[in-house]
Amino acid sequence: MSNIDAALAVIAQKAPGFSVDVALVLGSGLGGVVDAVSDAITIDYADLPGFPKPTVVGHGGQLVLGRIGAVSVAVMQGRAHYYEHGRSDLMAEPLEVLRKLGADRLILTNAAGSLVAEAGPGNLMLITDHISLFGPNPLIGYHGADRFVDMNAPYDPEIGAGLHHTAAELGIALFEGTYVWCTGPSFETPAEIRALRVMGADAVGMSTVPENILARRLGFRVAAVSNITNLAAGMSATALSHEQTLEMAKEGSANLIRILLRYFAQSQ
Repeated sequence: MSNIDAALAVIAQKAPGFSVDVALVLGSGLGGVVDAVSDAITIDYADLPGFPKPTVVGHGGQLVLGRIGAVSVAVMQGRAHYYEHGRSDLMAEPLEVLRKLGADRLILTNAAGSLVAEAGPGNLMLITDHISLFGPNPLIGYHGADRFVDMNAPYDPEIGAGLHHTAAELGIALFEGTYVWCTGPSFETPAEIRALRVMGADAVGMSTVPENILARRLGFRVAAVSNITNLAAGMSATALSHEQTLEMAKEGSANLIRILLRYFAQSQ
């Protein structure tokens, strides 16, 4: 039995007949989203073959199934990062499980550094495009025509417009821009940030892009939001650390949770 079939069997046992409308992947400091899930069924990644075993503080390592408003959701508390295992495809099996559960929309979240001075810590940025030049494509080694994924519109404009509308209703600023994936785990240097700004990057982080590529291959409509936790290297005197990321994630996390809850309450 494949990991995908085995994970689906575990889910079928714990949540018989459950189907998913929208899947979410939560980044650092965003675990509070699951507090809003009603009728929640929580399954540890350790019980789901093929799901990542997080090694990063702030990533809970649980799959939460339930409802937010009228929408059935599957929430991944934590993800696998390339820097943890040296593989960019480790989210492939979890995403395929979520797709087989019925999800056709995927919302990715992350903690990121901003290259835009006006969008400093505490702000949110809707990702409208990305740059992926520094780590291996997660589809390397795949076979078949579906590996040649069209990336002309990697982030769904309709979902993005819905999130923008929701943020405006709540009076929350939602910047938008291009996210660049760097492999980590070390933070970028000031010289690297200057180069990325020339390339057109507005935010930088260590996740999300591999998941987007994998999800697009599976037919997901994808949206992504960065929780800005710092200005990128060379733009501030503040020393960068994961502890600082978690601390600064709190304000943006609270607003992102408000946006997601209102968005789901108004969605079908």
